Amino acid sequence: MSQSRRDFLKTMGVIGAGVTGLNSGTAQAAPRNILSDNRMGVLVDTTVCIGCRRCEYACKKAHGLPTEAMDDYNDRSVFEQRRRPTPGALTVVNEYEHSSDTELPINVKVQCMHCDYPACVSACIVGAFSKEENGSVIWDPGKCIGCRYCLVACPFQVPSFEYQKALQPEVRKCDFCFERTQAGKIPACVEICPMEVMTYGKRFELVELAHKRIRDNPDRYIDHVFGEHEVGGTAWLYLAGQNFPELDFPILGMDPAPGASESLQHAIFKYFIPPISLFALLGAIMWTGKNKKESE
Repeated sequence: MSQSRRDFLKTMGVIGAGVTGLNSGTAQAAPRNILSDNRMGVLVDTTVCIGCRRCEYACKKAHGLPTEAMDDYNDRSVFEQRRRPTPGALTVVNEYEHSSDTELPINVKVQCMHCDYPACVSACIVGAFSKEENGSVIWDPGKCIGCRYCLVACPFQVPSFEYQKALQPEVRKCDFCFERTQAGKIPACVEICPMEVMTYGKRFELVELAHKRIRDNPDRYIDHVFGEHEVGGTAWLYLAGQNFPELDFPILGMDPAPGASESLQHAIFKYFIPPISLFALLGAIMWTGKNKKESE
């Protein structure tokens, strides 16, 4: 049955009204992004880490991920290559050769840095990532559409995607043990560490503690707290005895990673107007083509 031009215009008017309705604020994709003065953090002292990988084990147990037997974590052959977090391992430990003592390797734990100004939060067009009041950057699977912009945006290359899953694949990363800390516990990796490599507390107090350690032990540490200023600051802070680029830490500026792209991106996608407008345009083209063919 053919459709009159008037009927078509009515249909387009309904679509337009739908777009206007969305513009009223019912479908905002604005992220939750809280930067509390009392947000928590972790100070990691790489000079005392022995590479036992107990943190890897505890992280998997805390997040219900398959894990090996505790004794298997004594296998140091995994240090032969650099590792990154994966969907099945939200934190990993890497080993590096000491610049002055080859018999004393340096071990570095890697996980989400929980940035103060998270690039993943800024990049996500549907608000699936959020910066919580306690400092955690977490991900909501109910909102994610699988665009994976977060993987590209992260300056630390941390989020990973379950490419091997055909149905409902997820973005996975360290969530700063959000459920544990909400219940008054400390992150699982911090709790299990036998060498007390990590100190959990309020971020501003950890910054002060880090600089005190540097002042008290100038021969032990370089004068740099990684994460204090990088990309605007991170919840995870690091101390080291040699330059951080030698330990595979990225060279980053002090400006927040989202930069100028945040306001532009959320202005474009905040109300889902572009996708709906695109569908309306495609519908109009299809309607025009269909009726032209019928008239011919």
